Amino acid sequence: MSVSLAKPPRAASGPRGNVGADTGSIAAKEGAVILLRRELGDVLREQRQAQGRTLREVSAAASVSLGYLSEVERGEKEASSELLASICSALNLPLSTVLGHVSERVAETEALTAPVSLPVPNAALVSASAA
Repeated sequence: MSVSLAKPPRAASGPRGNVGADTGSIAAKEGAVILLRRELGDVLREQRQAQGRTLREVSAAASVSLGYLSEVERGEKEASSELLASICSALNLPLSTVLGHVSERVAETEALTAPVSLPVPNAALVSASAA
């Protein structure tokens, strides 16, 4: 069985972009915040939908309530390692594959939000003590 990890392009900000939006006061104080639970939820949802499966089917196979799985997919709940292993098993996906894809998404987001250094020519420097 081949596992496709292709994902549609997504914005770096916004309600589902996972950067800055909907993260409360932490984002306001520290800038962009990457929430692993949202990235993980996005990956799990994409894989479930790519398989053409419903929340009901996967939740039954993973022995987790439909509501809880929905909250995990939306990034509202943090899945324990045991629960995550059960969901991955229900999706017939290795845990390492899912975590690798989450890692790639986090790296992409970090690259989009990293500060950019601009070169400043020495001649442009102005002394504050010019008199």
